[in-house]
Amino acid sequence: MNYDVIGDIHGHADALHRLLTKLDYRERDGAYRHSDRRAIFLGDFIDRGPEQVEVLRVVRAMAGAGTARAIMGNHEFNALGWGTPDGSGGFLRPHTEENRKQHAAFLDQIGEGSPAYREALAWFTCLPIWLDLGGLRVVHACWHGASQHRLAATCLDATGCLHGPGLHKALCDGAPENRAAEILLKGPEIRLPAGHSFRDKDGHIRHDARLRWWDREATTFRSATLGLGEGASALPDDPVPTHYRYDDSVPVMFGHYWMSGRPQLLSSTASCLDFSVAKGGVLTAYRWSGETVLSNDNLVWAPA
Repeated sequence: MNYDVIGDIHGHADALHRLLTKLDYRERDGAYRHSDRRAIFLGDFIDRGPEQVEVLRVVRAMAGAGTARAIMGNHEFNALGWGTPDGSGGFLRPHTEENRKQHAAFLDQIGEGSPAYREALAWFTCLPIWLDLGGLRVVHACWHGASQHRLAATCLDATGCLHGPGLHKALCDGAPENRAAEILLKGPEIRLPAGHSFRDKDGHIRHDARLRWWDREATTFRSATLGLGEGASALPDDPVPTHYRYDDSVPVMFGHYWMSGRPQLLSSTASCLDFSVAKGGVLTAYRWSGETVLSNDNLVWAPA
């Protein structure tokens, strides 16, 4: 099977329609279809953008028609936590002001508590955390065997989706299952050396940084950390842990990391497909046709 893998959409349905058209998909009988290809969506369908309900309509229709597959992103994971009672009078994701702010656009557009909202949450529970297709692997933020084994043992059903008790474990702050879910859906982080911190894209001071887990050459704090900008040059060249590093030869594709500029591969076996459509970037796809060595020639995109 040939696949078109599509990165984070974040409610930008217009760009999604244009990208699917550019990829030669045509809407017929209520769903976009291609004669000999299928789409794979990397999650983060919701939050931020202006057309989140339409994005869900398009993706759900394609998944229902068998013309696409979809996996869970951290925003769908968070949405499930926001909408699922914890059994103690609260919710699995606390309804704090900060959490509500992150999720407000989706709640406003779909109508919190509405039938459409409940249908969306039910569909999110049917999204696997990752897909291993033999010659191709897809995950939202990080391919990490130990975390996959942890979730599979206690939280996932036979289709790779979070079952009810598993969702509670995966969203229980501090639980090993929560740590595993966070690595797969949000990426691995390490504590910066003493005295070092940075301000993230939302203005928060952080003492932990994400890792370039796909980069085999990124072996030190200075070269392996993400999101610090010029601040990375102040970090020591001390080695970072290697247990997150992806050393396999099977191509892996993921989203999540808010890349910028003209889309390009990270390596011959790894491709991040999140090029910040929600910040005026581009919605990006990789056209995979069975190759073991990825090529920039197979990247296709549509501007926000």
